[in-house]
Amino acid sequence: MTRLKAISPDEATGKTKELFDAIQGKLGMVPNMMRTMGNSSALLEGYLNLSGALSHGKLGAKTGELLALAISQKNNCDYCLSAHSFIGEKLVHIDTDTLQNARNGNAADAKTDAILKFANVLVNKQGLVNDADVDTIKAAGLTDGEIGEIVGHVALNVLTNYFNNTANTSIDFPVVNAGQLA
Repeated sequence: MTRLKAISPDEATGKTKELFDAIQGKLGMVPNMMRTMGNSSALLEGYLNLSGALSHGKLGAKTGELLALAISQKNNCDYCLSAHSFIGEKLVHIDTDTLQNARNGNAADAKTDAILKFANVLVNKQGLVNDADVDTIKAAGLTDGEIGEIVGHVALNVLTNYFNNTANTSIDFPVVNAGQLA
């Protein structure tokens, strides 16, 4: 059972209505996570702004989805695993083996593998990485800007994972459970 109410787009007012209208126009729907975030237009707007900014970054949409899966698996967020598995497969066209491997923090491509591993280090160490951790990701060919984007993706996904785990958001995508990892 959900712990926080998802606002119906028909009942939204003010800034939340404006944001819902923009989401509806872009996605054709307002997903339950965003409907629930709509209880605080500041939170929803902050999420949308950071997500939008990172979508234009150097890491790209595919890596962003793989990062979301790795981080969501670490944080046991079934809502985000479900959403990003669907988005990764249907919209970004990532094969299911690659999606599954990302949940384990692995990728066939060496640079992507290093990115996922660094993201997991960030989550495991709660951001308190050391020189060796940063030297390892730099040795994999990542720039300072790309490393910053990885931190941004981790922060964005920790936000959504914690939010959905707190709200127990009703999953409106094909369900993927953190406990069902091969």
